[in-house]
Amino acid sequence: MRRLAESKRAVEGWRGLEKKLADIAELISLAEETEDTRLEVEIQSEIEKIATYLDELELELAFTDEYDARDAILSIHAGAGGTESQDWAEMLMRMYLRWAERRGYKAVVLDVSPGEEAGIKSVVIEVSGSYACGYLKSEHGVHRLVRLSPFDADHARHTSFALVEVMPEAETDVDVGVEPEDLRVDVFRSSGPGGQHMQKTSSAVRLTHLPTGIVVHCQSERSQHQNKEIAMKILQTHLLELELKERAEERARLKGKHVAAGWGNQIRSYVLHPYKMVKDHRTNYQTSRAEGVLDGELDGFITAYLRSNIGGEK
Repeated sequence: MRRLAESKRAVEGWRGLEKKLADIAELISLAEETEDTRLEVEIQSEIEKIATYLDELELELAFTDEYDARDAILSIHAGAGGTESQDWAEMLMRMYLRWAERRGYKAVVLDVSPGEEAGIKSVVIEVSGSYACGYLKSEHGVHRLVRLSPFDADHARHTSFALVEVMPEAETDVDVGVEPEDLRVDVFRSSGPGGQHMQKTSSAVRLTHLPTGIVVHCQSERSQHQNKEIAMKILQTHLLELELKERAEERARLKGKHVAAGWGNQIRSYVLHPYKMVKDHRTNYQTSRAEGVLDGELDGFITAYLRSNIGGEK
């Protein structure tokens, strides 16, 4: 049903474009017959709207992966550096929540691990909307921040890193199946903020997938049952991602290509001092509107990445 809805949306978009072009052709004919120059303004306006819409349709050519149309599970992990990196991870969390809000997507924080003094150690966010995974896949990688530290008494310049992972949300029992005997379920008391109830009851859940060693946990909800459901959703997403990585590695092996593992080099740098600049190192797209980017203005970077992949190999 999801794939059918996406196909219908695509067809309706092209049919709508077809109708708009027919309307413009009629306007042009009318303008030629009546020599009414006022129609030229309306025609030009409609042409510009169509050009913008065509740009959006062209971007969809980059969505060739079978999972691009799905909702996304976005994870952010603070790098080494303690409070600095944890604060940077929280800044990134806000950036993606604001981006989702700007696009009209629904973003839900599934689980978050608070930092010791400030910021967060990690967070898992579910982003729901048309082609959410296709758009957000450009954000997968290491993000680097350079700024004057608000936590340093000397206000020295610091460099912080955070890892962003983007995975397609798994369709329960369709993409991956998890057998009960393959799971170890542990319950424990929640840590960090959350009120007395979360501290007094063993509501937090940790799931260990024994065959792969993947461990996920959730403590954001007051109910143990809710936390287990969320943890299972995250686990299935990780298992799907693992399967996709194995497929990619096998394709690369057959082609004789090396697939890098681990954090790797940063994909984007956010410089707030001594100047303001955000630059993507894959596409060389950059802007001096650093505050705007951190407030969710990511479409320029996402568009540049998607256009660089149109007609090319990802």
